[in-house]
Amino acid sequence: MSFFNKMLARVGVGAAKIDTILERTEYYPNEDINGVVHIQGGNVDQEVGNIYIKVMTEYIREHDEKKEHVQYAMAQYKVSDEMVVKKGQKLEIPFSFILPSQTPITFDRQKVWLHTGLDIGMSLDPTDHDYITVHPHPYMDIVFHATELLGFHFHSSSVEYLSRSRYGVPFVQEFEFTPGREFSNRITELELVMRLEPHGLQVLVEVDRRGRGLGGLFAQAFDMDERHAWLELRESELNRGAEYIADKLENLIIKQSR
Repeated sequence: MSFFNKMLARVGVGAAKIDTILERTEYYPNEDINGVVHIQGGNVDQEVGNIYIKVMTEYIREHDEKKEHVQYAMAQYKVSDEMVVKKGQKLEIPFSFILPSQTPITFDRQKVWLHTGLDIGMSLDPTDHDYITVHPHPYMDIVFHATELLGFHFHSSSVEYLSRSRYGVPFVQEFEFTPGREFSNRITELELVMRLEPHGLQVLVEVDRRGRGLGGLFAQAFDMDERHAWLELRESELNRGAEYIADKLENLIIKQSR
């Protein structure tokens, strides 16, 4: 084993390579992700501390009146223990884990990806990025359908930093809707945040007459814990369908817009 090859491997030349192959590329939160990590040994034997997969996303944070995109690891999963990857060796390591419940939906170019890495001491660690599409959880789909039944139109979605988030992550995903004819004389915007629970869904509902956004009424609902703004939906209620949820949502909107 040449000293020169060892030195090259440390900076990534002729080192082991990885490629993560997913069973599919479209998921929803709380769904199983299955796949295989392919490892191709390089020009020298290399000791690998472990193989890990991080679930990554990004959120927007305002700082000094500027918006910055912050990358964030929602979870990290260990795929294998320490091993030695032999020169030219080919390995396949299967994995399975659950996509975190607070993974953002990939609306409006929101990014979610898996970062796979080999932990190799004193060397440039090989990595692989795989972007995935995250669809709304079936419970969330019911709420989206309910907003349509009430005449609302989806406008935009954003993932924003929130220091007092009750979600276990430093951000929330806000869904904004514009009202149809029925509510246009009451509000200018409907804002929702959804939180998956083991047996249902929490929905933070905010109506806005002046479009102040996340920094106004919406953020205050988190900070002040305005319970009237939270719509608690049990699994049994969600199973009754979008029309039932639309009635509950309508009552809350009317109450908040008085």
